[in-house]
Amino acid sequence: MSCATGTGTNATSMLHPGQWQATLGFRSLHSHRHFVGTEEQKQRAANNTEVINDSQGFDLGIAYSLTDRLSVALNIPIAINVRASKYEHYGNTAANAQYFDTKSSGLGDIRLSATYWLLDPIKNMNGNIALGVGVKAPTGNSNVQGQFHKLDKEGKEYLLTKSVDQSIQLGDGGWGANLEIQGFQKLFNKTVLYFNGFYLFNPRNTNNTLNSVTKEAAANEIVVYHSVADQFAGRIGASYALLAKAGLAVSFGGRIEGVPAHDVFGKSEGFRRPGYIISVEPGLSYSKGKSSIAVTVPVATTRNRIKSVADLKYGKHGDAAFADYFISATLSHRF
Repeated sequence: MSCATGTGTNATSMLHPGQWQATLGFRSLHSHRHFVGTEEQKQRAANNTEVINDSQGFDLGIAYSLTDRLSVALNIPIAINVRASKYEHYGNTAANAQYFDTKSSGLGDIRLSATYWLLDPIKNMNGNIALGVGVKAPTGNSNVQGQFHKLDKEGKEYLLTKSVDQSIQLGDGGWGANLEIQGFQKLFNKTVLYFNGFYLFNPRNTNNTLNSVTKEAAANEIVVYHSVADQFAGRIGASYALLAKAGLAVSFGGRIEGVPAHDVFGKSEGFRRPGYIISVEPGLSYSKGKSSIAVTVPVATTRNRIKSVADLKYGKHGDAAFADYFISATLSHRF
C-alpha cells in the first residue's frame, strides 16, 4: 500500500494550490520462503515443495492540491500475479507431482483519500506532519478463477476450475476505510528524518470466495470463505542530499507491513494468512524540475506468520510464504 499519494517528505516536494501530480508506482517481489511463526520451514525447499508467487504491481496516483495544506488523491492499482505450486494440483506427495501455474491480472481495489498538513507549510519548512483519511472500493475481482490439474482414481488428469489462492486475488471484496500519517523533520544539514504509516480498516467479515471445505470432529462440513482482512504498513528513516544541486539523494530506514489476525472492526473469520514482515530499506532518489524518481529495495530481517482466528479455533498454526526482498520504484511529475 502506498502512503499519502501526492504529498512529500520535505518542504520542496509539497504540492501548492492548483497543482496536480501524477505518480506511477511499481512493486515487484518473488515470494517462496515458508514460515510458521518466525521459524523458516527449510524442508520445503529441500523437498522441492515451495509455493512460489511472482507479483508485479503498478499504482497510478492522481493528486490535486486544494490549498497549501489540503490535497486529494486517487490511487488505481493494477496487478500481474503468477503462482506456481504442487499441492494445489497433483499434490506434494504424488509420485509424479509437478509444478503448475495459476494466474491473475487486472484492476485492484481503488482508493480515494484526502491529506491535510497540520502546520502551515510556508511557516514550517523544516518539519511538518500530515494526516490522511480515505475510502477503499471493492473494484478488484475477489473471485478470480483458475484451472487446477488433478488426478482421478485411475491416475488420469482432469482440470478443475475454482478460485485461485487468496494471495493472488486482485481484490478483497469489501469496502474499507484507511488512515494515514506522514511527516518529516530536518535533523542536520542535508539530512531529513521521514516517517509514514498506513492502516486499512475492512469491517466486512468474509467475501463470497470459497477457499476450502474442512470437517470438524462431529463430521459437520464447514465452508470456509476468504476473510476480508485489515492491512497495515509503516516506515521510518533518514534521507541525505548526496548531491543537492544535482537532485540526488540517498535514504535508509526501516519498514513493517502485514495483515493482523484480528480486525479492528467486525469479525475476523474465514481464511487469511496473518503476519508481518520487517525490513531494512535503502533507497536512492533523483529529482529535476517538476519530475522525480525514487527506488527502494526493502530487505527482510523478520518474517512472522502469526496464528489466525481459524488457527486458534482448530489448534493449528498455518504457514505462509514470504519474499527475501522486493523492489519498489516511484516516478512522479507535477503540473
